Amino acid sequence: MVINMAKHQRASGILLHITSLPSLFGIGDLGPASYRFVDLLADSKQHYWSILPLLPVRFEDCNSPYQTSSAFAGNPLLISPQQLVKAGFLPKLATEQTLKSDSTVDFAAVYPKKQIMLKAAYQNFKKSKIETSEFDAFCSRNEHWLCDYALYSVLRQKTGKPWYEWFPSIRNRELKIITQKQQQLNEEIEAEKFSQYLFFSQWYRLKEYCKTKQISIIGDLPFYIAPDSVDVWMYPELFRLYQNGKPKYVGGVPPDYFSTSGQLWGNPVYDWQKNKETGFEWWINRINHTLTLCDRLRLDHFRGFVAYWQVSAKAETAKSGHWIKTPSNAFFEMLKRTFPSLPFIAEDLGYINEPVKRAIDQLNIPGMRVLLFGLDGSKANPHAPENYAKNSVAYTGTHDTNTVRGWFTTEADAKQRKTLSKLIGKPVSKRDVSFEAVKLVTSSLTDLCILPLQDILGLGTEARMNNPSRPIDNWQWRATEKQLTSMRLAELLEITVTANRD
Repeated sequence: MVINMAKHQRASGILLHITSLPSLFGIGDLGPASYRFVDLLADSKQHYWSILPLLPVRFEDCNSPYQTSSAFAGNPLLISPQQLVKAGFLPKLATEQTLKSDSTVDFAAVYPKKQIMLKAAYQNFKKSKIETSEFDAFCSRNEHWLCDYALYSVLRQKTGKPWYEWFPSIRNRELKIITQKQQQLNEEIEAEKFSQYLFFSQWYRLKEYCKTKQISIIGDLPFYIAPDSVDVWMYPELFRLYQNGKPKYVGGVPPDYFSTSGQLWGNPVYDWQKNKETGFEWWINRINHTLTLCDRLRLDHFRGFVAYWQVSAKAETAKSGHWIKTPSNAFFEMLKRTFPSLPFIAEDLGYINEPVKRAIDQLNIPGMRVLLFGLDGSKANPHAPENYAKNSVAYTGTHDTNTVRGWFTTEADAKQRKTLSKLIGKPVSKRDVSFEAVKLVTSSLTDLCILPLQDILGLGTEARMNNPSRPIDNWQWRATEKQLTSMRLAELLEITVTANRD
């Protein structure tokens, strides 16, 4: 349910993914720090918490929440061990179960640690039958995706191979073989379902707490999913694949701000005609499910709904791709019928042409305006603050950009620095550039502005969340407990009140 923001026509919020919270277990989770962060948001007069996708990640996919194995499942790494103790699923946690808490996520250490804890929680659940009825009800409500995901996950662990390298009988989901596997692996499958039950139980409790504090959650819907995913295995007809399940074409973007050779994402592109023939059923179910987790939803790579960049799966770069149109009118009509309040934000960054602009205008949903993209001095630049529309969402930067300070010290040229100083009204240094950028965006015309926590804290390149031109060493940054008590947050409160966003 979307929180009524009528009293807060001008509002602001903070972008911080769950993994970036402090914790004792090597990665941010849904434990005590997440509730303290909600309190921090409320105390700072913020009304939105913007997060990245909550979907499962894999070490071999570089831990990216945008390269997920399921469009519906939750990320078990976010399950809080402390909440498991509180619920009676684990005994008191031992010191050796913790990991050094610092400013980065140690994914290599986190995966096995969490797996051991979740296995122990399931075994304790089986012995004690704690909340059996709630678990059964969860499984029943989510049967349309949970059974397939649990089977896929177990088979993936058993084989160590992507689904398109499984035996043909399993790869092609022959009923007799699948039924046999479900019976043989029943215990492991139930354990996977239990982990999902834990994730969703903890998430919905946190979401309810946000509601009591008048905090709305902005979720994120990745446009694509991983080729090795349960969705591509279960619905291969919705994607452009070879007979063996491997992608014929993959998604990406042409040369852009982040890369001179473009971005090659490796995800299979959709067969949009087949999706249309189903009434976009998979998309409807996916969006509806995701909206149970959040109040508003950022539609990643929005321009892909109008036309997407298709590249041969054999290509080495994205340069050789070309734009393919989608049945966008039919898709958007479906969105309007199914979700009449249209609680969406269009990620309209990169190459945006007139058809994409018209689609956003016709849906009357806000697009994104990013300060770091608006400093080339061009009066026509939509990201220049003087061009911000009221019905848009302003950002200093995003999870894909450098921090403001990092950009200022390592990327900005003399012209960009001069443009920024002119907008601010005085020369700026690396020491105060983040603070001034936050003030500039907060004071803009837009109804909503979202500020990455890194920029509020004035952090540099070391705090960058993701670099799209670099496939490794991303998604690792974490805030420390000390940073979350920084005086910068008191300054944010003052800025927010002054900008009438409280």
